[in-house]
Amino acid sequence: MNLHINNISHSYSNVNVLENINLEINQHQIVCLVGPSGCGKSTLLRLIGGLEKPSSGQVTQIGSPPENSINPLTYIFQDFALLPWRSVYDNISLVLEDHGIDKKEIKNIVDDVLTRTKLSEFANAMPKQLSGGMKQRVAIARALSVRPAVLLMDEPLSALDSQTSELLIDDLVSLWDREKFTACYVTHNLSEAVRLGHKIVVLSRRPGTISEVITIDIPLNERKNHTDELDKKQKYLWNLMREEALLADKELINAD
Repeated sequence: MNLHINNISHSYSNVNVLENINLEINQHQIVCLVGPSGCGKSTLLRLIGGLEKPSSGQVTQIGSPPENSINPLTYIFQDFALLPWRSVYDNISLVLEDHGIDKKEIKNIVDDVLTRTKLSEFANAMPKQLSGGMKQRVAIARALSVRPAVLLMDEPLSALDSQTSELLIDDLVSLWDREKFTACYVTHNLSEAVRLGHKIVVLSRRPGTISEVITIDIPLNERKNHTDELDKKQKYLWNLMREEALLADKELINAD
């Protein structure tokens, strides 16, 4: 299933947040959204996922979700959103319990995503026993359990330290390499974007428009061997954004 974002514009009261966004998210691609603070990255993700209705334009699904997809558009947030009174296993199974799936099949699904996210030995652990990185792995496993057509990831690593983020980037690459998934990934971290993005969409400061779309053809699992090329891509992105990031920062300060 592909997503086509057609002429999306969005406003809150008298504030224009996004203007004339046209974008394709194609199957088995990770599309990263980057741009200055306040440019509308997370707003665009909410519009794509149907949490809000755009002021104008539309999001169109092209093709059908996978036959076994339980929730075609599934979010992963930065705050994990785990229930503290439920174990790792039960936090994952929660999203399957109201879909008429029998207990044996739920167990099969949960066991599978625990294995894929390297969490099997932590199935009975409680969230308070887990590090931030482990909690985010649980959130990823929970999202994968509903077999989404598209993962909508809103700065999923921003609450983590750099070492933990690096490990989770490796995990995401391994997951994608093992079973290709489609994702729209919001991040302010350009290093994450060049490590994970097949396509990087640069938004301007508010009202957010698409300044440029960068394509990286290096396979995800080979990017650690192409650090010089990725560094150049990252510097190019920063040079593209730097002036607007400074202006956006001043706007935010003046708004306080």
